[in-house]
Amino acid sequence: MKENSSCNLEKAQVRKKIRTSIRKKRNSLDENFQSKAEYDLNINFVQHITPPKNTRIGVYLPNDGELRTNLLIQSLWDNKTDVFLPVIHPFSGTTLLFQKYEKNSTMSQNRYAILEPKLNCSEICPLEQLDYLLMPLVAFDGQGNRLGMGGGYYDRTLANYYNQGWSKPQLIGLAHDCQKVSQLPVEAWDVPLPAILTPSQYYQWR
Repeated sequence: MKENSSCNLEKAQVRKKIRTSIRKKRNSLDENFQSKAEYDLNINFVQHITPPKNTRIGVYLPNDGELRTNLLIQSLWDNKTDVFLPVIHPFSGTTLLFQKYEKNSTMSQNRYAILEPKLNCSEICPLEQLDYLLMPLVAFDGQGNRLGMGGGYYDRTLANYYNQGWSKPQLIGLAHDCQKVSQLPVEAWDVPLPAILTPSQYYQWR
């Protein structure tokens, strides 16, 4: 029992160290680098992913040095694609809802000072009705394992995705190339990703 506790503590410390290191690395990226990465991401998305008409795509607004998605969102709007942003669930406070995001959407800051659409229940899209979910992450490895910010919002939100074998949405992580690490220590609650898109690569796993 003590040995298991020791292993769990060691794993948690390694995850924390990786999270701190990668966050520092991506926050050190200058404006020119971020702008080019945003442009390259949009090009890479168009080259590898061709959403059909009437597609619903969940995506995030960048925060804490995350790969910027503003240009991609604009491209999706231009292609008449419905875009949805994560909103912290007002009752559970530990999972996410996905609400339609338009140019004139009224926005407010959540508890992490991240902008999200002001809650409007008529604009919420159930997770299983999204066609794609483009997810942020802190680090990833060559097996599609994802390390998030540590809040567990996406893992809890996606728990039923794997438990019930949903076919939608298609999960795709978005990250800078520098966020890839050799191997991540994983926990039972971690949700691996079948695909990750960076400004230069498109990784896919079965």
